[in-house]
Amino acid sequence: MYKKKNYPNMIAICPAAGIGRRMQYKYPKQYIKIQNKTLLEHSINLLVKQICIKKIIIAIHKTDRWYKSLPILKNNKINIVFGGESRAESVRCALKYVKKVHWVLIHDAVRPCLHQNDLNQLFKNLYNSSTGTILVTPINDTIKKSYGNYITHTVQRKNLWRALTPQIFNKKILVNCLNFIYHQGKHITDEASALEECGYLLNFIPGRSDNIKVTYPEDLNFVKFFINYIGRF
Repeated sequence: MYKKKNYPNMIAICPAAGIGRRMQYKYPKQYIKIQNKTLLEHSINLLVKQICIKKIIIAIHKTDRWYKSLPILKNNKINIVFGGESRAESVRCALKYVKKVHWVLIHDAVRPCLHQNDLNQLFKNLYNSSTGTILVTPINDTIKKSYGNYITHTVQRKNLWRALTPQIFNKKILVNCLNFIYHQGKHITDEASALEECGYLLNFIPGRSDNIKVTYPEDLNFVKFFINYIGRF
């Protein structure tokens, strides 16, 4: 945790309106528990501790009936809003409640392995950017392109990166770009894509490859190991 004077104030948004069908659970994956905490709580735990983050807005689905039992709701930093049918719509809904800050941080609800060092580097890089900064990690696997059930060719992986979160953006620019995407009817999977569509260049910071997004049941094994043995929690 760093002193308030070191980094600009910001508000964090956590889109958590997804259902997570690929996890094969009876309830949304953000409510899966590890060590008596949900993935959602683990994902925002580090953000709650940052002095420069004044508020954390969690965008949930309108049919969500699990969030009310979260102990972390007792924290004054946490605010709940109803999101939309897509990630971008959920973030747009949350942005309506963002006031009096220049920067907005977006972090996935099921990315519980964020490390403090990556967060520090992301904050520091804000002084080098007027638009925003995202965390990435290089792609080291061989990447194949397919057509139907057949591999057609190998994609050169030089200059290819896997996008992570958190991602931090200039609030005004983010709002304008998401509104543009919405009215164009385009689908995006992260907020950086909205800025890219509008012609903005974003800075990036190489982050840790263990900052995974929980997508499949087997991902939980790694998260359990991280939480139990890395000792961040």
